[in-house]
Amino acid sequence: MFLSVIIPTYNRLPILQKCVKAITEQTWTEDLGLKGYEVIIVDDGSTDGTLAWLQVTAASLPHLKYLQQEHCGPAAARNLGLQHAQGEWIIFIDSDLVVTAGFIEAHLRRLLEEKERLGIADLLAIPAFSYGRVINTCNFENPTSELYKVTDFSAAYFATGNVAIARHWLEKAGLFDTQFQLYGWEDLELGVRLKRLGLRLLKCPEAVGYHWHPPFALDQVPALIQKEIERGKMAILFYKKHPTWEVRLMIQMTPFHYFLWAVLSLGGILNEKTMAPILQWLIRSNHPQAAFEVARIFLNWYNVQAVYLAYREQVLGHH
Repeated sequence: MFLSVIIPTYNRLPILQKCVKAITEQTWTEDLGLKGYEVIIVDDGSTDGTLAWLQVTAASLPHLKYLQQEHCGPAAARNLGLQHAQGEWIIFIDSDLVVTAGFIEAHLRRLLEEKERLGIADLLAIPAFSYGRVINTCNFENPTSELYKVTDFSAAYFATGNVAIARHWLEKAGLFDTQFQLYGWEDLELGVRLKRLGLRLLKCPEAVGYHWHPPFALDQVPALIQKEIERGKMAILFYKKHPTWEVRLMIQMTPFHYFLWAVLSLGGILNEKTMAPILQWLIRSNHPQAAFEVARIFLNWYNVQAVYLAYREQVLGHH
């Protein structure tokens, strides 16, 4: 068995360095049947020196490969990685994820458990993929020291932050849709197609990845708002491909979601300007995560409005 780890990246050099160090220092026991693995970094047009660092680093790490493309988004980057991957099994992680030394082994052991449960001879034949645990942290120096929190729970079916899947299932489903060039939904949309193939999600909490992000600060707010607007636009692309009630719930395009965030934000009265003092107070009180959770009130309102605006423009043709 040979495995490929595919990591798209865009302007994340400091945390990418930690990510690469962790994923290239994996250990496992011989009984696992793993002959080896490769790590493929796909640079999505970074401008922060990522490519130069990869060129130097790859020279000293024989199982590290790197590819480059113009900035087209993570869907195109993952597809490019797949085109060059040698593995029959694929692990996707994000470039701001720092994993433990037994990360790959944990994924494969969970898949082997399913193989034994089903009584199937060929591991590649199991109709399932494993989904590891993602723990959010803003501790850059020691990200793996973070404990699991309730807010780290994910109900996603297929998300590429930490997932292992047989390559042939991805090919059968049709790979990632490169129309998703802005932020959001490209992995969950592929998940809808994988679900139709009957694949089972295997939770694998032992395969832990620590998702680093800088502590919340007010100067991040404009970029976060822009992300929510982009996510709203991509949500409608998702819905146009799969116009189901399930997708409407996922993208928050329901009267309930609109009413909920309209009420919580007081129709937009609670916004980045009016809430700045309380957010700054929480940050100064050393509670940046709490400040971010409070900011979600207006961030979600921006997102829901963007969803409905994109729906009117893209589906109904209204401007």
